[in-house]
Amino acid sequence: MEQTERLARLDALQKKLYAYACAENSLYLDAVTVAPKNTAEGRGVALGILAGEHQKLLTDPETKRLLDELAAASSSLDALHKREVELLRRESGKLARIPADEYMAYTELTNRASDVWHKAKENDDFASFCPILQELVDYNRKFAGYYDAAKAPYDALLNEYERGVDTRQLDAFFETLRDGIVPLVRAISEKPPVDDSFLHLEYPVEQQKAFADYIMEVMGIDRGHCGLGETEHPFTLEFNNKDVRITTHYDLHNVASSMYSVLHEGGHALYELGIRDDLQYTCLAGGVHESQSRFYENLIGRSRAFLEAIYPRVQAFFPEQLGGVSTEQFYRAVNKVEPSLIRTESDELTYCLHIMVRYEIEKQLIGGTLRAEEVPAEWARLYREYLGVEVPNDREGCLQDSHWSGGSFGYFPSYALGNAYGAQMLRRIEQAFDVFGQVAKGDLSGVTGWLREHVHQYGQLLEPADVVRNACGTLDPQVYLDYLTRKYTELYAL
Repeated sequence: MEQTERLARLDALQKKLYAYACAENSLYLDAVTVAPKNTAEGRGVALGILAGEHQKLLTDPETKRLLDELAAASSSLDALHKREVELLRRESGKLARIPADEYMAYTELTNRASDVWHKAKENDDFASFCPILQELVDYNRKFAGYYDAAKAPYDALLNEYERGVDTRQLDAFFETLRDGIVPLVRAISEKPPVDDSFLHLEYPVEQQKAFADYIMEVMGIDRGHCGLGETEHPFTLEFNNKDVRITTHYDLHNVASSMYSVLHEGGHALYELGIRDDLQYTCLAGGVHESQSRFYENLIGRSRAFLEAIYPRVQAFFPEQLGGVSTEQFYRAVNKVEPSLIRTESDELTYCLHIMVRYEIEKQLIGGTLRAEEVPAEWARLYREYLGVEVPNDREGCLQDSHWSGGSFGYFPSYALGNAYGAQMLRRIEQAFDVFGQVAKGDLSGVTGWLREHVHQYGQLLEPADVVRNACGTLDPQVYLDYLTRKYTELYAL
């Protein structure tokens, strides 16, 4: 077979894989947005079959032969095709180790688990979610062995999201953060509390929706290529760099909730919209997402410059609630430090403590030292220890996040790592131009342009660790701690 024909078959293979992914994404998007409540069963059948076909395609002997032949002739391949072959061979080998019936059954399980989780959260009923959570844990422990039998199970799962990371590194990373963050939180607790009561007045949902549209406009998100929906737990779903969907959740009595979820998911969207055209419909889309979402949500979105730029329009959207509130009062309110229950609505300083709770529980679940039925008690214990708050119910405790129902064990540390990467990226960008001078004018194009050039465009052409290293150097949590210390020392006059 000629190399030209092999490359044509490689292109056709990836387009077919893309089509399966589109079908799976469409079913998921429908499930969590507009599908009637009791429709999971049939969708699970379809998703299981799609997953099976995806696995068959990647593990087919003809596919393996094609990838092996291309790998053997890699010296004649350009960088894109070399990387495509590398990633597809890695994925093909992994899927070949997973029995087909288990792979399909797991896909059906995560579909069913998502439905059970939504109802369990709504009804504050952990007992109904507990059996399926244990089933998900058992599957992930087993799959970890298929992914990489040489690694401890949780390390193998971590590498599905942050390649090259292990618990030894994360333990040290989180210890450094804890040692720096906890004294700041304690010092702030001795200061008079910031008044944020005006954030919790009644904010009509229709006005919040118009405000969300405005936030996306300021971010420079092309609404012709990015939709905004509404779900219980906000997320981003990408089809390609011209079709991205984000969602938010509107809280009638917390205007900051949707505001910052739109900034967060909008950061994901800008990443996907910025991936190069020549990587579309291949395995090279995707990458180091949480550094980007947390960057826009916090480093930009909670900055004084950004809030000064948009606040006149914020007041125009909510004149009754914010007409008598100054920009400075609003800035201090959305940066208020207060240990709390809900991760997605926590302040920037204590956020990583929420991630540490989940990290510790995941380690125990996947390590086999904690059973699903023990999670609520362990969750309450760790929240008491790390954040000093009591967990009143499971809806506001271990049922608050959707990640475990989707089988995403090992993903949570990405948020904390993303915070640290983002602080280092900001330091690099500030060396290039006056970031907050531009942001103060409501102009995020310089920031987005720098990130597009140094991060977004590459997708998975490079390993995520290499993208991060090129953009901001070797991970150093002290840079993030220095940023937090400067910001909150000024805010609270420490």
